[in-house]
Amino acid sequence: MLSLHGSFTYVSQNPGGSCPKAKASAKAGSGQQAAKKPAAKASAAPEVAKPGDTLALKGMEAGSKLDVTVVKVVDNAKSGDEFTAPESGNRWIAVQFQLVNTGTKAYSDSPQNGTQVADDQGQQFQSTFADVTAGPSMSSDVRLKPGAKALGWVVFEVPKASKMATVQFAMDSGFADETGEWKLT
Repeated sequence: MLSLHGSFTYVSQNPGGSCPKAKASAKAGSGQQAAKKPAAKASAAPEVAKPGDTLALKGMEAGSKLDVTVVKVVDNAKSGDEFTAPESGNRWIAVQFQLVNTGTKAYSDSPQNGTQVADDQGQQFQSTFADVTAGPSMSSDVRLKPGAKALGWVVFEVPKASKMATVQFAMDSGFADETGEWKLT
């Protein structure tokens, strides 16, 4: 099922899924309030969220929910140490995610497993383990009680010539039916 809500595409294979939120907190957003729009016609081109927007996603278990925000994106991120670097011909894209457990169950996962970026040609890239100067990495073992939040950077290694178009996040190491997507260009 494809549902259009506000300014983003919300992809769900679960017809009873919850609606994503249209705007992130004032700290993450641009300070402007998103106007609520009626659902677009099926023939209209779908839109996606942008950095600063928050999407409400469900996991596979009842009561498993997160508000997920892409807070910032750094293209050509720099290594946080002298030992690691992207391979020759590649660069790092770093995405800062904020996760807030809005469900009734504890959240426990490795968020990097459920993330990927895609370029304007449709090539998809998984996360890689790297520390960047932009800030602390997202923990590989996030555990959040209801109401708790986590903030951290996820790094992707991509070809230097690739133009990144989107970043995606799905709960349950990417196996949840709902996927959030943010447009990067």
